[in-house]
Amino acid sequence: MGDWRCFEVEVADQVAHVRMSRPDELNSMVREFWNELPAIVRELDAGGDVRAMVLSSTGRHFCAGMDLAVFGSSDAPGGADGETGRSRAQLRQTALMLQDSFTCFEKARFPVLAAVHGGCIGGAVDMVCAADMRYATADAFFVIQEINIGMTADVGTLQRLPKLIPDGVAREYAYTGRRMPAARAVEVGLVNELFATHDELVEGVLAIAREIASKSPLAVWGSKEMLLYARDHTVADSLDHIATWQTGMFQPGDMLEAFTAKGEGRDADYPDLLPRPEQF
Repeated sequence: MGDWRCFEVEVADQVAHVRMSRPDELNSMVREFWNELPAIVRELDAGGDVRAMVLSSTGRHFCAGMDLAVFGSSDAPGGADGETGRSRAQLRQTALMLQDSFTCFEKARFPVLAAVHGGCIGGAVDMVCAADMRYATADAFFVIQEINIGMTADVGTLQRLPKLIPDGVAREYAYTGRRMPAARAVEVGLVNELFATHDELVEGVLAIAREIASKSPLAVWGSKEMLLYARDHTVADSLDHIATWQTGMFQPGDMLEAFTAKGEGRDADYPDLLPRPEQF
């Protein structure tokens, strides 16, 4: 992998471990962050040999959200360029670009598992809501910080969070800016499981990722595609979509390997996905 300012990346056992690596700055989202994260995910996805990704962090907090220096810099995205209409159009494009930095999780062919410790604040909530699953330490907390600084969250929290937890609960935290403690996050379904310490969290989530990686990557990809599609469509549309998907994607090879491996008392050995086609 490349040399990144905001992240460290390791791949082992077909699982990618992506760590935010600016602990002294609370892993705030500087300008480079928004470019590096989707580049990393796309690079991991391109080869077809990574089957799950774990996103974790370093230091006292998971992530403090958008670095305020981004808003205050003279070259901040969307700054006025002399004509109101053009500058507002540029600001819209910037918002869409920031959204894509997290939507990359959904576009990846593998599941993304977020391992949260300490504070998950502002843009970090947008980020983990785009992951497939979330796990946390017992002392973790989540804050939709945007409302506390006079703005509406615009990078995915308000669109994804109500699909993950009860709508009224999402509204409460979006309107008040209160901290959601880890115990409450588990209670409402935002977080799958709590761990006592950061080390136990990372070890436990990597173990779940390795379990996912042991399954057919084509079947896992198909499951992810169908779950995302069903989230945004009717049951009837989603049933039609899986029927069409299976017509092309379902082949007996992986199922045959699963049964053969079970009969022989060994782990199944599935082929990797093919690399993504390069751009023409």
